[in-house]
Amino acid sequence: MNAEVLTMKTGAELALAEAYAAAKAKLPGDGKVVALREAAFRQFDDLGLPSWRIEQWHYTDLRALLRDVRPLAGAPDAAAKARAKDAGRLVGDIDARRVVFVDGVFAPELSDLQNLSPGLAIRPMAQALASGDPLVAAHLGKVVPTEREGVVSLNTALMRDGAIIHVARGATVEHPIHLVFAVTGDQPSSVFTRSLVVVEEGARAMIVESHEASPGHQVNTAVELIVGDKAHVDHIKITAGADDLVHVSSLMAAVGANAHLNDFAFNIGGGVVRNQLFVRFDGKDTVASMRGASLLKGRQHADTTLLADHKASGCQSREVFATVLDGESRGVFQGKIIVRPHAQKTDAKMMTRSLLLSETAEADSKPELEIFADDVQCGHGATAGALDDDLKFYLMARGIPEVEAEALLVQAFIGEAVEGIEHAGLRDALMEQVVAWLRARGG
Repeated sequence: MNAEVLTMKTGAELALAEAYAAAKAKLPGDGKVVALREAAFRQFDDLGLPSWRIEQWHYTDLRALLRDVRPLAGAPDAAAKARAKDAGRLVGDIDARRVVFVDGVFAPELSDLQNLSPGLAIRPMAQALASGDPLVAAHLGKVVPTEREGVVSLNTALMRDGAIIHVARGATVEHPIHLVFAVTGDQPSSVFTRSLVVVEEGARAMIVESHEASPGHQVNTAVELIVGDKAHVDHIKITAGADDLVHVSSLMAAVGANAHLNDFAFNIGGGVVRNQLFVRFDGKDTVASMRGASLLKGRQHADTTLLADHKASGCQSREVFATVLDGESRGVFQGKIIVRPHAQKTDAKMMTRSLLLSETAEADSKPELEIFADDVQCGHGATAGALDDDLKFYLMARGIPEVEAEALLVQAFIGEAVEGIEHAGLRDALMEQVVAWLRARGG
C-alpha cells in the first residue's frame, strides 16, 4: 500500500493564493481571459514555487529564497510617477520610443505613443484584455513552455498590464521601442507584467526592455514573442535594482522560417535575478543569437536558464554568456539545446564564461545537448576562472596601474558578449554601465 505524499504549502505560496483570490475579480479581462487565469492558477497551485528538486531550478531554489510575498502593487500615485520620470536611463540617450509602466501599470503621461510609424501598433495589455483584443485571443498563452512552468503560470494568473506590440507584414520600425518598467512605490510590493509582441512576415523591429526597482520589491515579468517568416527582431533586456530585489523574467519566443532573432540580456543589479529564455524554432533556415552579460557583487544571485528548441531544419543558433562575479555573489547558467528528429542541418553552439574576481564567488554552469537528428553540428563549452595574470602583467609592464589593468580586462571580457548588439548607441551605453560598475568597485 503506497502512502500519498503531500507537500506542505509555504507561507509565500499561501500568501499568493490569498492574493489571487482577493484580486481576480478586479484583474482586467473576462470570458476566455478569466478561464485562462483560473487554469493557470490551478496549475501553479498544483506545482507550487519551484525548488531545487526541479532540475531547471536546482541552483535557484525559489521556494526557499522567497520567504514571504509582498502585497500586490496598487495603482501608482503622482509621487510614484514623478520618481519614474527618469527611469530607463540605463540605455543612454538613444533615439527610442518610450512606453512606460510604473508599478506594473501603463503611464500614458510618461509615454510616447503619438505618430506611430506605418504598420506599428502599441497598446497597454490591460486595455487589450478588457476589450477582447483579437491579438490577445489569437496569441496570448500560445508560446508558453510545453513543460509545466509554475512561475509562468503564476504570471498568467496575476498579469495586470504590459505592452502589446504589433508590427504588420513587411513594416520596418526605424527606432527602437523602449519598454520602461519602473517599480518605485514607497511600500514593498509584488508586480506582475505580461507583454505580447507579434512581428509579422518580413517585418523588422527592435524591442528594448529596461527594468528598475527600488528596495523591497518582487517582480514576475513575461514576454511572448512571435517572429514571423523572414522577419528580423532584436530584443534587449536590462535589469537593475536594489540588493533585496527578487526579479524573475520569462521570454517565450516562437520563430518562423528564414527569420533572424537577436536577443541580449544584461544584468547589473538585484538580489535574486532569474532570466528564463524559451526559444522555439518553428521554421527552417532561421538564424538566432542569444547572448547575455551579468555583473555581480556582494551576495547577488543571477541565474540564466535557456532552452533552444530546434524543431525545423537548417537553423543556426549561437549562445554566448559572460558573467563577472565579485564578493560572495553566485552566477548560474543552465543552457539546453534540443535538436528534434526532423531538424537536420542544425548548426548550434553554446558557450558560457565566468570571471571570478573573488575567492568567495561561485559560478555554476550546466550546458546540455539533446540531439535526435544525425546530420547536425552542435557543441557547447563552459569556462570559469580568475583574471589572466600574464595579461595583467603585460598591461602593468606598460605603465598601467594594477586596478586599471584589471578594469580593462573585465571590459574586454564583457565586450565579447556585448558586441553582438547591432545598435551602436546601445552597445556604448551598456559598456558605460560596465565602466560605472568597475568604478564603484574601485577599478
